[in-house]
Amino acid sequence: MSSGTGYRALREEAGALEVGRDVVRVFGPDAETYLQGQTSQDIAKLSPGGWAWALVLQPQGKLDVFVRVYRVAEDEFLLDSDPGMGAPLVARLTRFKLRTKVDVEQLPWRAVAVRGPKAVLPTVRPADAGGDLIAVPFEWGNMSGYDLLGPSPAPPPGAAGAEAKDYEAVRVEAGYPTHGRELDDRTIPAEAGLVEATVSFTKGCYTGQELVARIDSRGSNVPRHLRGLLLSGPAPAGARLYRLPLADGPNGGQAPGRGGGAKEAASSAPAAPSPGAGETAPARGGGASAPEASPKDVGRLTSVALSPRLGWVALGYVARAVELGSTLVGREEEGEFEARVESLPLA
Repeated sequence: MSSGTGYRALREEAGALEVGRDVVRVFGPDAETYLQGQTSQDIAKLSPGGWAWALVLQPQGKLDVFVRVYRVAEDEFLLDSDPGMGAPLVARLTRFKLRTKVDVEQLPWRAVAVRGPKAVLPTVRPADAGGDLIAVPFEWGNMSGYDLLGPSPAPPPGAAGAEAKDYEAVRVEAGYPTHGRELDDRTIPAEAGLVEATVSFTKGCYTGQELVARIDSRGSNVPRHLRGLLLSGPAPAGARLYRLPLADGPNGGQAPGRGGGAKEAASSAPAAPSPGAGETAPARGGGASAPEASPKDVGRLTSVALSPRLGWVALGYVARAVELGSTLVGREEEGEFEARVESLPLA
């Protein structure tokens, strides 16, 4: 386990590192009206300098891009997203731009993330640094701070340097989902825990609204949920999770160092397999005997990190029938591991 200096700075003081973000500029006389109809957030309520999380959805209501919207001026907005999502975002916004006075372009910008309780938002305006440096607040779960966006942002004085592994541990603990791991074009926003922070239910219509509103009216009763997981040891992202009798798991179903085993979730409701996950568990051992009946997986890890505070932690999708506090078992070629299901953010 690392010394945790960068991790502690990100959680307890102020830590900084460069992170991947794609920045898209939307500008023109109709920019506000256009984004109001293309995103899940109430863009019209933002004043210059204001920001909000938002979703750009497919017409069927599944996710295209998870973005942060920053209002630069009355007729100009910046939308930043995970690396690799800038080009799809430009293509998606351009595709629906009909007879609208608005332009969409990706900027060749970079981002420096500053996180921690002592990460005080600086007074940075678009006019600073030749109009190319903006500080945008960041808040998600128990992670807060801001990002510096621009062609050549630099860590602020006084912020301790952090590494990617430090940031990943803090991100997983906070439950902040990212594209390519927790999010893709099959994601239903309610499954990923995105709705509360990104959706306005009082604004007018927007693309993809019907599915979001229908699921909300039914109590967000989706087949799976993004959860935090405390692991008994290292495990790869993509590993499948199974609900087995506790006696079948290592240590009698008790995660080492995490207290007694939690009771199993009721198995009366069928568990929906995670996208990309198979129907059966990997076989135990070799041999040519007839295969034994294997359980259906009830979850899948999406991100794994080593936390100096909590040990091995993960994000993953777990079937709704699995109760918080349950202990699941993961099987890999290297052996078995346990995963205790927790709410987010991880305390």
